[in-house]
Amino acid sequence: MSSFIVLWAAIDPVGTVPVFIAVTKNYSDSEKKKIAYYATAFAFAVLLFFLIMGQLILDKMGVPLPAFQISGGIILFLFALDMIFGDSKPESEIALAKSGKETAIFPLAMPSIAGPGAILAVVLLTDNSRHSFQSQAITASVMTFVLFVNLVIMRASTWISKVIGVTGAILISKIMGLILASIAATNILLGIKDFFKI
Repeated sequence: MSSFIVLWAAIDPVGTVPVFIAVTKNYSDSEKKKIAYYATAFAFAVLLFFLIMGQLILDKMGVPLPAFQISGGIILFLFALDMIFGDSKPESEIALAKSGKETAIFPLAMPSIAGPGAILAVVLLTDNSRHSFQSQAITASVMTFVLFVNLVIMRASTWISKVIGVTGAILISKIMGLILASIAATNILLGIKDFFKI
């Protein structure tokens, strides 16, 4: 359940709605469908790579996991603060879409779906010293499920936007930021505990 909450908050499928609408506003329904599938596939590939290789890369670089957990927690916390107090996910990423780079890869797949928060989350959730292979497999399944839900939400984005509006999506994004901040603080405290062997 905790993996689901972390990944849901980090990926923030509801916050993707206004981004998807802005990016695809000039496309037909069939093209929107292709963009949604392509963006999901690309985001899945990026997150799966970090899920499998993230800790291996850290080990090769000689970075102890508690240090990454602390730094990752701080970055997640700052990411969460930006969601709460700064430009929310929809606002900041719609701005990117308006810059002319309206493609499935940017800003839709990255950083909207597979953003820094999501990448850090999958690495921290698949810590070999803290989680068993079974637990990591469950995390991979949960990640796949959240991305599938994200795909469904993108496909239904026009209807969802009419129901909750951009303001509703921003509000939900800020609530997700609050949840992510508490999870980030927990990761920092656990990293300090492991590093100093408290």
